[in-house]
Amino acid sequence: MNRGLFTKDFTLVVIGQIISLFGNAVLRFALPLYLLNQTGSPALLGVVTAGALIPSIVFSPIGGMVADRVNKRTVMVVLDFFTAAVTWGFSMCLEGESLVFLLTGTLMLLYGIAGAYQPSVQASIPALIKRENLIAANAVINVVSSFSSLLGPALGGILYSVCGLRPLLWICAVCFTLSAIMEIFINIPFQKQNAEGRIRDLVRADFAESFRFIRRERPVIGKVTQIACGINLFLSSLILVGTPWLVTEVFMLGEKANQLYGFAQGALAFGGLLGGMLAGIFARRMNIRKTGNLVVAAALCLVPIAISLFLGFPDLVSYGILTFCCFLIMILATVFTVRMISFVQAETPKHLIGKVMSVILTISMCAQPLGNVLYGILFERLRGLEFMVILLAAASSFVLAIRTKEVFQALPEEGGQQAEVADCVRGQEGLEETERNEL
Repeated sequence: MNRGLFTKDFTLVVIGQIISLFGNAVLRFALPLYLLNQTGSPALLGVVTAGALIPSIVFSPIGGMVADRVNKRTVMVVLDFFTAAVTWGFSMCLEGESLVFLLTGTLMLLYGIAGAYQPSVQASIPALIKRENLIAANAVINVVSSFSSLLGPALGGILYSVCGLRPLLWICAVCFTLSAIMEIFINIPFQKQNAEGRIRDLVRADFAESFRFIRRERPVIGKVTQIACGINLFLSSLILVGTPWLVTEVFMLGEKANQLYGFAQGALAFGGLLGGMLAGIFARRMNIRKTGNLVVAAALCLVPIAISLFLGFPDLVSYGILTFCCFLIMILATVFTVRMISFVQAETPKHLIGKVMSVILTISMCAQPLGNVLYGILFERLRGLEFMVILLAAASSFVLAIRTKEVFQALPEEGGQQAEVADCVRGQEGLEETERNEL
């Protein structure tokens, strides 16, 4: 164990993250699944999950600015206690008639809290860790996040099937409470900044500066942002809405359906983790001008899913094909996203990287709610013809892949070489930011 890394304060942050992120992963799995089980409507699922993502989009950049101006320990403690209160409150109101309204509001609160919470965690690391241990510390936080996303849905599926939703909510509320209590004892050095002006004005100024840079100096970054929007619209949204619908409602998997869906979600998280590892291992060999091939491969992974649905394979076989293909898509999407972030970082001056990345992530996340609604409506209208929805997503992804290849093949060779070098230096930072904005 690195004694310089695992100080008392950093260890408490890591343990708090394990507990808190596990609770978040379980809730994000269980609540949409409960809605789908109760209503049987993919359209409603798409609308609710779309609405839930909006607060995360809004509060992520604000959370980053608050983290620089307020004691980070205070932010983490307050938000964990608040999350526990929201979870307890929702568990007490489960028997009410306004299930959709109540669940939508709860998910919006949870996603908004998560969006405001994570910047404080990330900003606390440099204050707790010596400079030479920063990469190792970020790697630890990234691994904690990945494994929480991996184990949360799998264990959540088992607990949900055995205990039901209310006991699961109680367990999550206890997790958030324990995390908040532990964070009280963290000592994070804090120097109060003189924040002149309102948060809204500061955010607006940062966004305006970033837009000017993207539009006038590096228009290729704007094209990268469009590609990221397309991936969220055509691939991420399909997996987010289509996987629970197919596994729990279309495939006749009986009482094990919810549990199998949890395993499928765990496989997706493992795909993201493996993709991040592969992106780091093969960073030197990845030619930026051939990055569009990753999107082509991801689109091809949708074809076996559509074939299994069209030909009426046995439900358990179709489930296996769906899970494996989505696992491959997650690997490819993560490698692609890490590559794109590294490219943007290489093309952006150091003093603008944070602001530009915030703009790109915020804009690309806006496509996710639209895609959720779109696929929810399509699955609702095309019941029994789900293979058509999958083929539509595959065709759209192929068009996106062609656009991606055009953008990066037009780059001068030296631009690609600069990005290759940037991978070695900034690859870990890109991976960490990628995992925070995953499916």
